[in-house]
Amino acid sequence: MQRRPAGAVLVAGAVIFFLAEFIAAAAWTDPPYSYTHHYISNLGVRGPLEALGQFMNSPLAWVMNTGFFLFGIMFFIGVAALNGLRSWRRWAALILGALVALGGVLLAFNPGSGEPPDGAVDYHGLGAFASIVGGNVLVILLGRQHRQIGVTPKAGRAMVVLGVLGLASMVAFLAVASSGANVLVGLVERCAVYPILVGFICAGASIWNRRTCARSSGEDETSRPPMLKTANCS
Repeated sequence: MQRRPAGAVLVAGAVIFFLAEFIAAAAWTDPPYSYTHHYISNLGVRGPLEALGQFMNSPLAWVMNTGFFLFGIMFFIGVAALNGLRSWRRWAALILGALVALGGVLLAFNPGSGEPPDGAVDYHGLGAFASIVGGNVLVILLGRQHRQIGVTPKAGRAMVVLGVLGLASMVAFLAVASSGANVLVGLVERCAVYPILVGFICAGASIWNRRTCARSSGEDETSRPPMLKTANCS
């Protein structure tokens, strides 16, 4: 039976990101922040400045950068706390989780406009790429291994779909961003990021609910027949 704290940490990491984004966006009122037009990273830029065809001036930039940091660290802790994965799958999950954590740290400590000085390394861009690609691949991996980590088949299938959607949206986002058109670029970016957050909420909530149901049934998991150990509590 999967440990409940692992599920709780995965959900908490996603909720922290959503809350930090909402709070930082709500404080940006002149002009109002747009979820469909502005990049997520703009919320971490104190400004004021203009870059990539957008005006950046986030009054609560520190809130968003704190959210970047905590979401990355908590996702890694949650993945590391999962049991059930074996051999190369566990190592793959840990490496991808570390990639997400590294991305979150780079985003937090390198709030960027997307236009670094000539010759400078765009650590912010690297962090975003690591988090988005690593996170979506991790969601797919865990969704495929739903039985091993104690996630319901329905949640596992949803995670795979979300991860594929996130990777496809990442390609679309790169195309839109490189075109310079700025047409719904914020919306397309969120289609690449949100599947990671929703995917981990699915995993965490499923782990929590199955554990709660098993406890409420009063059964000892170790004494149950093998076929029932992976059955739904419903």
